[in-house]
Amino acid sequence: MTVSKTAKDVGVHPMTLRKGMRRVDIDDGSKAGMTSEQSPRLREANRRIWLLEQENEVLRRAAAYLSQANLPGK
Repeated sequence: MTVSKTAKDVGVHPMTLRKGMRRVDIDDGSKAGMTSEQSPRLREANRRIWLLEQENEVLRRAAAYLSQANLPGK
């Protein structure tokens, strides 16, 4: 039975069925890729990295500003 025929029988688009099959293959280790469990964790880690980079930039600018304010003669 083809994917297209099965998708039609189940009432979904063939691409939806193919994506689901690909996801199952990745999750069970048959294919390489990021599992469903890893994906949200990676997204959260990237979000945290971005926030930390923003905080570092603010601190870097604050340090530069404060060092200029402490120069003699100003």
